[in-house]
Amino acid sequence: MEEIRRAAEAYYENLSDEKKRNARFSFNEMDKNSDGRINLDEYVEYLKQDNNTVLTHPSLFTALDKDGNGSLDFKETIVLYYIMQSGRALFCQSCNTFLADVYFSCSQCFFNDDSASTYEICCDCYGGKRFTHHDDAIFWDNYSLLSQSRSLTLKAPVQVIFN
Repeated sequence: MEEIRRAAEAYYENLSDEKKRNARFSFNEMDKNSDGRINLDEYVEYLKQDNNTVLTHPSLFTALDKDGNGSLDFKETIVLYYIMQSGRALFCQSCNTFLADVYFSCSQCFFNDDSASTYEICCDCYGGKRFTHHDDAIFWDNYSLLSQSRSLTLKAPVQVIFN
């Protein structure tokens, strides 16, 4: 989770003043009792009203709660804001935990335009063979997949469109 936390902090520092105000507004909207902290009930209620039910999974709240005090302060919600803005809300297809660090994806599903899922699984489920997927699946970790994706893009022929 520390990598996502660091990315979120860097992301926030580079936001415009208006987007920083939006992040603060979101925090204040979530903080129903205005105590400067978001408890689990406030968190779930806010996300459900915003139709972000995938983010209500308790493993994400626990991961966001860096100091383990059972609530989120503004700095901890910056990570949630980043996850929501970046689309980084990924959960293991096997054990359903939030994928905070390195994870594995099925490369065939990832590169298949018709696939609805890229089938992400945590290192524990992948290493322990605690998942079911198609028999010929080839899994890559997220960093290798990104690197492979870039090299495939660079090798792709350039399409020139004439009007």
